[in-house]
Amino acid sequence: MDTKELLKKVRKIEIKTKRLSNHIFSGEYHSSFKGRGMTFSEVRQYQYGDDIRNIDWNVTARYNEAHVKVFEEERELTMMLMVDISGSEGFGSKSQFKKDIVTEIAATMAFSATQNNDKIGLILFSDNVELYIPPKKGRSHVLRIIRELIEFEPKSNKTDVGAALKFLSGTQKKKAIVFVISDFMSENYEQTLKIASKKHDITGVRVYDIREEKIPNLGMVSMLDAETGKIQLVDTGSKSVRMNYEKHYQERVNYFKDIFSKSGAGVVNTRVDENYVTKLLGYFKSR
Repeated sequence: MDTKELLKKVRKIEIKTKRLSNHIFSGEYHSSFKGRGMTFSEVRQYQYGDDIRNIDWNVTARYNEAHVKVFEEERELTMMLMVDISGSEGFGSKSQFKKDIVTEIAATMAFSATQNNDKIGLILFSDNVELYIPPKKGRSHVLRIIRELIEFEPKSNKTDVGAALKFLSGTQKKKAIVFVISDFMSENYEQTLKIASKKHDITGVRVYDIREEKIPNLGMVSMLDAETGKIQLVDTGSKSVRMNYEKHYQERVNYFKDIFSKSGAGVVNTRVDENYVTKLLGYFKSR
């Protein structure tokens, strides 16, 4: 992709996702995720109904009149976007690929965090961490994240959610708001998720295509595994083949839902042909 085309795509995504974050998400994001605690704001005269535990006795003695300390929520947070860039994210059967929706969701969340003056970091992962951008603030930083989401070429097509979560726990020492955006066609990440969710506020956003759920009856078909690169001749006319595929797919989906729920992490499921805005807003309001 040449520079001109890349900038055009970045700008298009910025316009769409920034509008969503400005008008829809920023308020919901603000109320859904709390800051680290309360920080001192000012001292003012005591008013009826104020908590007497907040009286500042030094100032009260100086002015011979009751004064209280005023606190406000310390809002600044760190958001980490963990984005799956494995081969299966290139799947798409309708108007968009999963990768396109993943990029839009990540950009919308990044701009929502920016509206609240929070830091945003990025982890791009396959079966290992391929890119890490430390958390920073500002529009130019968000635009860099969007450029990487569009342009980055993974070295591996495989997926390992556990490896990415282990990297998060090792690098992000302070509590962060974490969105793991993937199709979650991965296994054996129960323990690493359990450890990471003890420190961080984690949400798994599963992006999938309806055509992945079942194999249609098309007879003998050559199929490419996007993650292994292997081509196999599959008899889709066989009922047992179709049932085994559906069973395997559903096992991965159920594993994702169960493990995230048991770890106290949030879960969002959105199809590429669904309105992810509605799904995310519903999730924020339910928190």
